Amino acid sequence: KTTDPTLFGRNYFNRYSAPETEEDEFADERAEILAEAVALKKSSVAYMHPEVGVCSEDATLFGRNYFERASAPDVESMEEAEEKAKILAEAAALKHLARDYMHPEVGVKTTDPTLFGRNYFNRYFAPSLDAVENTPESSPEDAESHVLSSFNTLAATVKGANLPSTKNSKLSSLDKNIGTTKKSASTVDLFGLTDEVH
Repeated sequence: KTTDPTLFGRNYFNRYSAPETEEDEFADERAEILAEAVALKKSSVAYMHPEVGVCSEDATLFGRNYFERASAPDVESMEEAEEKAKILAEAAALKHLARDYMHPEVGVKTTDPTLFGRNYFNRYFAPSLDAVENTPESSPEDAESHVLSSFNTLAATVKGANLPSTKNSKLSSLDKNIGTTKKSASTVDLFGLTDEVH
């Protein structure tokens, strides 16, 4: 309180044109929300851009590369992984084809409505097939006589073919007279192919 009427003051914060102010609790809450938003933005940028890498200003922070350590398991290259995938796909296709080949009773299944097939033998303009007449079963004696008659016919045909005759004589180097030229043990004698022996 003052008794001097010339002294007066105006409250700067409660004046009519003063900007709105908030309480300390609201200010603290706002600061926490903004700090969390900044941290979330940093995390999302790091997630969306892994090529940037991790930057740290703290000298006490360090890390170990899990994949390049000495005891790390072998990791195949991208080319090897693609080749392995191709090989496994081909093996699966071959297995499917082998199963289809070994089990024809399963049939072909398709889900494509545009695929269809036609039966070649049951089509409208297919040639008619004559039914094979069933012949009565013959006895073993009839079959044997049929084979024998076929053999006799073949023998008669060969006899009447007028083939050049060959001598059925055994020629040997032992048949020569003593005093004639000696033959080596490694010579080849052709028996019955020529009329004379040279």
